[in-house]
Amino acid sequence: MIHTYLGETIRFEVKYKNRTSMGITIDSYGNLEVQAPKGTPEERIHQLLEGNWDLIQQKLKEMKDRLQGPQKKVYEYGESFLYLGSAYPIQILEDQHINQDHVVFKEDRLHIFVRQRDDEKIKQALKRFYYQQCKALVEKSIANYQGNFKTKPRSIRITDSKTTWGTCDSKQQLTFNWRLAMAPQEVIDYVVIHEMCHMVHLNHDRSFWRLVGKIMPDYKEQETWLTRSGWKMTV
Repeated sequence: MIHTYLGETIRFEVKYKNRTSMGITIDSYGNLEVQAPKGTPEERIHQLLEGNWDLIQQKLKEMKDRLQGPQKKVYEYGESFLYLGSAYPIQILEDQHINQDHVVFKEDRLHIFVRQRDDEKIKQALKRFYYQQCKALVEKSIANYQGNFKTKPRSIRITDSKTTWGTCDSKQQLTFNWRLAMAPQEVIDYVVIHEMCHMVHLNHDRSFWRLVGKIMPDYKEQETWLTRSGWKMTV
């Protein structure tokens, strides 16, 4: 079925079930489904869609962007990069007298100081910034949650991983992905708690998740943020 409202058209499927209320679901591919009680008039279904139109359009855009994957970054003024969960524009400042290319976050901008204006040098300066910020943010989070654990991490490393946000080995050595500096603080805290809980339970059994939930009751919200937004965390 299709429905047009405010100049936008969406396609959707209706499933009639033994239930007392209507609901809307959008899967990871952007397929929209309305679940409705048997006998629900079609007019009420369209009213439900229009009442949730802005949210539906937002979710559909998120799914479309996610399926397209990260777009190639342009290292020019105005391009934005994530930092602690928010997108900030970059400003590039060329200065041949600086000792090293670096990034400073101030006034809601990422100021990138480089000796030579070059895309690769700008990219590497950004990566160094995220590495440094991630290490500081992770160490602060570990200190905040250490009181929940009898053992301490033996080492903390920041790495460039394409598959994991963090790891903990049998020697209580923790590693974290530098891209975490792009996530909100509560998401960073969740990954830290997750890996610290592995110091107690190396697998993902019920005891592990009970411990995670005890320390951070809303951890599933942070997992959802990573699932929905992790693909955006790139330079």
